[in-house]
Amino acid sequence: MAEEIKGIFIHHVYFWLAEPANKEHKKLLIEGLQKLSAVKTILRYSIGVPANTSRDVIDSSYSISWILIFNNAADQDSYQTDPIHLRFVDECKHLWKKVQVYDTVDA
Repeated sequence: MAEEIKGIFIHHVYFWLAEPANKEHKKLLIEGLQKLSAVKTILRYSIGVPANTSRDVIDSSYSISWILIFNNAADQDSYQTDPIHLRFVDECKHLWKKVQVYDTVDA
């Protein structure tokens, strides 16, 4: 049986590139996210792209996903104002046309 993860804050961000076919822009966004992972309150992270799956409930329209795990909401709040995060947004915002965020805590 799988182990349930408890007591964490998950911050899941989806990015839609302004130019989805532009490989250089995709590379730059991934590099920016890798630099962003230096924020001290991040416990773990994952950078992903849509899997090659096809079902009615799957949305594969995004370009890059970014999953962050924090100890708690306060650590995630700190991340939002961290200079590394602010620099990432300033340097990379021209690469995306849309960002969607899903934050989750224990049910």
